[in-house]
Amino acid sequence: QVQLVESGGGLVQAGGSLRLSCAASGRTASMYAMGWFRQAPGKEREFVAAISWSGGSTDYADSAKGRFTISRDNAKNTVYLQMNNLKPEDTAVYYCAADMSLRVVITLPRYWGQGTQVTVSS
Repeated sequence: QVQLVESGGGLVQAGGSLRLSCAASGRTASMYAMGWFRQAPGKEREFVAAISWSGGSTDYADSAKGRFTISRDNAKNTVYLQMNNLKPEDTAVYYCAADMSLRVVITLPRYWGQGTQVTVSS
């Protein structure tokens, strides 16, 4: 089992940047594939980005490609989401997720963090 805690959200102007962090704890935390999802008000939660346990494979939603970068530091059991050129439509609660494979973490991960709010003003 793994516990996830997000941080780094906040208020930023359009065109700005934020870096989200997700600290994972648990005996085998570094062995999990990790991902980021987001949920805007009135909308369903959607996939944003994911990374394999080794960091060798990544996947992005079309909305994130070219602007967001997911990375991880297994020595710190932490996954990051660097978000550049933010747009008002990126406003959402961002959730960290984990599961044992990249395919599963993209579709239906078992473990979730509590979320961190990102607000992009126009």
